[in-house]
Amino acid sequence: MGGLQRFERRLESAISGIFAKTFRSAVQPVEIAAALERELDNNSQILSRDRRLVPNDFHVELSQTDLGRLAPYDSTLARELSDQLQQHAQKQSYVFPGPIRIGFEAADDLSTGRFRIRSEAQAKVVGTATHTQVRRALAVIEVNGSQHPLVPPGMVVGRGTDADLRINDPGISRRHLEFMVTAGRDGQDPVIEVHDLGSTNGILVDGRKVPRATLHEGSQVKVGTTTMTVRVLRDDHGQLGEAHGV
Repeated sequence: MGGLQRFERRLESAISGIFAKTFRSAVQPVEIAAALERELDNNSQILSRDRRLVPNDFHVELSQTDLGRLAPYDSTLARELSDQLQQHAQKQSYVFPGPIRIGFEAADDLSTGRFRIRSEAQAKVVGTATHTQVRRALAVIEVNGSQHPLVPPGMVVGRGTDADLRINDPGISRRHLEFMVTAGRDGQDPVIEVHDLGSTNGILVDGRKVPRATLHEGSQVKVGTTTMTVRVLRDDHGQLGEAHGV
């Protein structure tokens, strides 16, 4: 019995035999599983002779009808699909940059029985900011769905354990770059600069490879496959405000 057949049997058991009736005329979960495996195969990037980096963040787009049928079982299906991808990755020596995430969403241009998948590699991000630093922040870095405070004097970003913001991206050096932050005067925006720390692959700021740059609201810094966006925090009146719930 092949891997996809075993997946179908496990899923059918997990949802108490309702599987066949629910999905008879809709998108078949085994089709989604096969497409996700192809997504890994088609988007793998060579890390070394026997290791390849693959996407870990997946959006499965379905018709509204199929999404409605799937809704009662989406968490079970996502878990089983994740397990299936882990097994496939192990066989192929694939490496995920972070936890596998699978979400389901509606697409108005898809008819019943059709679906498509969007994927990207999203590195795991770990910050070391204290609660006080979070509260004091007048700006943050947005990266892979999370926010991390920028407070004077700044922070080092890298893959190593001694970085203030650790990103598990193989294209990032152990100490890749440093954000340098100076508080603005009289309600002015903080001054934020980024400096390459002699990394292997360098940094891109708003699409240009530079050794250093001054950043502003919305500036994007790309390192490896990861993009970080600067956000200056303001209150409802447009005034600089401290971070809450970052």
